[in-house]
This record gives sequence, C-alpha cells and structure tokens, in this order.
Amino acid sequence: MNYEQFLQEQTRRHFFRQCGVGVGAMALADLVASSANADPSDNPLAPKPPHFPPRAKRVIYLFMAGGPSQLDMFDHKPALNRLNGQPIPPSYLEGKRFAFMDSSHRINLLGTRRTFDQYGQSGAWVSDLLPYTSKIVDELTFIRTCKTDLFNHAPAKLFMNTGTGQFGRPSMGSWLTYGLGSECKDLPGFVVLQSGPRGPRGGAVLWGSGMLPSTYQGVPLRNRGEPILNLTTPESISESQQVQVIDAVGRLNSKRLADTGDDEIATRINAYEMAYRMQSSAPDLMNTADESAETLDLYGIKDPKEVSFARNCLLARRLVERGVRFVQLYHTNWDHHGGATENLEEHLPSICREIDQSCAGLVLDLKRRGLLKDTIVVWGGEFGRTPMGEVRESTGRNHHIDAFTMWFAGGGFKPGTIYGETDEFGFGPVDHSVHVRDIHATLLHQLGLHHERLSVRSQGLDFKLTGVVPASVVNEVLM
Repeated sequence: MNYEQFLQEQTRRHFFRQCGVGVGAMALADLVASSANADPSDNPLAPKPPHFPPRAKRVIYLFMAGGPSQLDMFDHKPALNRLNGQPIPPSYLEGKRFAFMDSSHRINLLGTRRTFDQYGQSGAWVSDLLPYTSKIVDELTFIRTCKTDLFNHAPAKLFMNTGTGQFGRPSMGSWLTYGLGSECKDLPGFVVLQSGPRGPRGGAVLWGSGMLPSTYQGVPLRNRGEPILNLTTPESISESQQVQVIDAVGRLNSKRLADTGDDEIATRINAYEMAYRMQSSAPDLMNTADESAETLDLYGIKDPKEVSFARNCLLARRLVERGVRFVQLYHTNWDHHGGATENLEEHLPSICREIDQSCAGLVLDLKRRGLLKDTIVVWGGEFGRTPMGEVRESTGRNHHIDAFTMWFAGGGFKPGTIYGETDEFGFGPVDHSVHVRDIHATLLHQLGLHHERLSVRSQGLDFKLTGVVPASVVNEVLM
C-alpha cells in the first residue's frame, strides 16, 4: 500500500488508534505542513497588543493553598493576646458564617504565641515565622484587608483563581494569555508548578481555560522524570516512520480545520507545534546545572534535584526569563484547624520554613536581574484565619473571608506600602476593604488590560474575570 492509499483508506480515528508515536513526534506535522506559508496570526498564543501601556509583562503567583494565618504572620494585634480566651463581642458575629464553628464554640479569642516586630522604612509588622520576608518588606506591597465570598477550600480557591465559585470559567492565567498571548515560543504561556504533600483542593479546574480554547489553560510541569508525559518520541519509531506520521497528521488537522473552523482544531495544531519545540526547551528549563552556588543558596536550595517549593521558585524565575506570561506555584497544606497535624505551634512554623527564604530569594533574584520592574509577584491563599479558636483550648483557627493579608512585589506596585487596617482583633476591615474582584482588576490593569473590556461571549453572555459585580483598580497601591 502506498502513502496516498493509506490516507484514503484509513479513517482518522483508526489512524490515531494505530499510531504508536509520542506527541513530540506528531508535533512536527504542522511545522512541515505549514511552515512555508505560516501566518503569525494563526498562532493563538502570539503576542497581542494590550488595551493601554502596561507596567508589567508577566506574573508569578505564589499560591499558599489552605488559608495562611495572617494573625500569626502579618497582622499584629496586641489586643488579641491581651484578651486571649475571652469571648469576642457578639456584634462581630452577627450575620457571619464559618466553616467548622458552632455557636457555642466560636466566640473565644485566640491569641498568638508568635513574636512580632516592625521592619524596614515602611515599618511593616512581620512575625518571627518569616525572618527572610522581614528583610525585604520595603520591596513589598501589603494589603491587609483582602476579602472573598466563599469559606470552603475548593470553592474559595476557584473563586480566587477564576472570579467565581462555579466550574467552567477561565482562570486568571488563561485570561492573561488570551488577552496578551505569550512572548515565549518554546514553552506554554501559562505554567503550573506544585509542591507540598498533595495537590490543591479543586485540582486542574484552578488552572483551566473554561469556555476559552484549551490552548490557554495552564500546563503543569512534573517535578520528576519528563517535565510533560509523552513528550519524547519512542526509540522504536524510525525516522522514516516519523516522516510518514508528520505528513499524515498535518494533512488531517489542516483538512479538519478547513472543514469545521473549530478553535479546538487550531488548539491541537498549536499543541503539536509547541510539543515539538518543548522536546528541547523543557529539559533545558528543568536542568539547573548552570545556576551558581550563590543563587541556589539565595533560594535555600540544598539539592537542585530535590523536589521543593524553593526549586519551583527558581524554575519560576527561569520561566519568566524565557518569556512565559503567567507562572503559578501551588504550595499546599496551609490548614491550621488545630490537632496533631494542623496546629499553629508546630505545623505553621514548619510550613513557613518551607517557603520563607525562597519567596524572599525570588524577589531579590528578580530585582538584581532587572526582571522585577515588569514582573508582578503575588503571595497569598484563598482566605485567612479567624481571631477565634476553632474549639475551646484550640491551637487552630477557622476559615475567615472578611479580612486577610496578601502581598505583591514589582510590576508597578508601590514598594514599602501597607494598605488597609483591620479592627483590634483582626476580624474585619476598618478601612479600604479590597475584594478579590478588585485584586483581579488591579492585576489586569498593571498588565495593560481593562477588566471591563477583557471578555469572551459564550452561550449568549459576555464573561469577564471580574464578573458582573462592580470591581475597582486599587490605585493607592500602584506607582
């Protein structure tokens, strides 16, 4: 059977079932079939103009999954210690709901055993849990009055990432690559790195593309083995076999795209092209042998081959150096309910040690390489923690959505800024409440995108990251 007969007699489904090659080999199909007449506009990840001149080009989002306790790290409240074990005034609790508290146990205040001090010219309060972060406070912008709508982990993570607790909406990284494309030709525009004892609650929907074409979804890079499964062509496939596959896949995809105009066909073509280029770029990215001992020490990396949050911070810097638009690091298990494995006395200090030096090292490394000025670094979780103990004699705090702390660095955020003040117990904002939607609007603004104009029509509706409820750019924290 000659090659033309093969194309005529094999159905598309049968072809893919029989084909035993890796995606990396198939990636060559479209490069061969269309390279001569390639149009840059055919690439959905090609750079696109912003709505107005941006202050930043890219984002590194350090997501502390589980709800870090702002009251033990950033929001110093002497009254909380002074009144430890006393009932919180009932007025604070009116109309409030909590994840795991009943009315008989949720009223006792819980002080912190951490030591706080003020640092830098900004005078930012930081506890002894974060000695490295305390040294870079004048590079950071703290918002202490962040607010969200959902108090359970998975929905709150979804809300923080997509602007809604409903499934099927694009994540922030997807919106950015949809709106701006990517400056990197050899790696995805949106990359996800994970560390900690398990994946974040919610899973892949946190970096999904929703109703946007799937080319804009986040691509998780594995910490061991191949960065992406099936990227390498099997050794059993000869060069001549590979050429046949290349030609066949190119013809099939091009014909299908011409027949249907389906965006997902264009996504498939782009994925094959990207997979081919990543056969060399991904292993090079993961190989940190060219990093100096001083750089590894800055991040707190003792073994560059060991899987850790610190190594992921270094990889994040390497990714943005290569032009990746949005890098998201998930570090899990920030739950502090109390008990043997989730208490504030042992568990919280342990997990802070895992991230403190590397977060500070990332900011410093970006700055000395000239990348911080147009890279936004975001630190935070899906919500914060209550000033009340979860149960009597508790060593843990419940989920809290009314006031928690996030910090930002670079990308036009005003360094050395502390924005928002909470009440004497840290329960709620006294001024400048900043909703998740406002955070989204502000991040988009710094990247040159107006949150009302960045939308996509689906099922007769115009969807936006900030939704239909009004959102505002927090200009006070911007330069």
